[in-house]
Amino acid sequence: MISPAIAIAALLTLAPFLFAAFFSRKWATFGEGWPVRLRLAGPAALCVPYALVAVSAGMFRWEWLALYALLPVAVAALLWWAGQVDAAGLGDWRDFAVLAVLGLAVDLRWFEGAWPARMAVFNKMLLLDVGIYGFLAIRRLSGVGFDLRLRWRDVRVGLREWVYYLPIAVGLGLWLGFLHLHGWWPGWMQLLRLPVAAVFTFFFIAVPEELFFRGWLQNLLERRVGRHGALIATAVLFGLSHFNKRALHFNWRYVLLAAIAGIFYGRAWREERRVGASAMTHTLVDTVWGFWLR
Repeated sequence: MISPAIAIAALLTLAPFLFAAFFSRKWATFGEGWPVRLRLAGPAALCVPYALVAVSAGMFRWEWLALYALLPVAVAALLWWAGQVDAAGLGDWRDFAVLAVLGLAVDLRWFEGAWPARMAVFNKMLLLDVGIYGFLAIRRLSGVGFDLRLRWRDVRVGLREWVYYLPIAVGLGLWLGFLHLHGWWPGWMQLLRLPVAAVFTFFFIAVPEELFFRGWLQNLLERRVGRHGALIATAVLFGLSHFNKRALHFNWRYVLLAAIAGIFYGRAWREERRVGASAMTHTLVDTVWGFWLR
């Protein structure tokens, strides 16, 4: 049973994510007119969900509270600094340093020990909130496309890239022994779960990863190495981020298939620079994999 404290923590964690996703124009001007110090110190409030969950679970630690209070402030300060020195908008080393810290923290599970079992998703979403506030409200990075008010074109582009990738993924995955077909009819009960699973995948897996890799990383790399170079580099890094998934060793099959998928996700995003389009492709890939090919 979920305690009231954990429910409140979940709402506080989701609030920045959903507000930025569905009210992107208001979020882009969030904090305008505030003193710089207040704007930079504000995200320290992201430590509150940690405190609520940790106290409720009886595992509160002051050092973790300090981390979740100070890391968002440090990220905001670095990105504000990047905005001051990068007048041309080409991307600054501080942008990439922030992405490296946030990405590695999630991928290598640096902070998951702060959370009770099965609640590590709080860590991932809080770090996403840190990036959302830093890149969109402080850095005001352009061309991200984080607007989840989906349009028909987002769906069409997402479906198109999924159709392009599907035969490659299935053929290569089966040949490598990474995918295993377990029947095309998973049963009524599983099929009834499919819409719920797809919505969960969209909001908590596809959108966070697409915002990070396409909206922020590919977006910034395009300014340095061009469209094609950024597409390839981001896809490779996306693939490598899966090296430790579902294996105790370097899972090269997963890395290869994820890197190829990254090409199609990147194509979907850059069509009109919309995270919703690439998240649609990503969701379809993960849903089909989870229900029929895992």
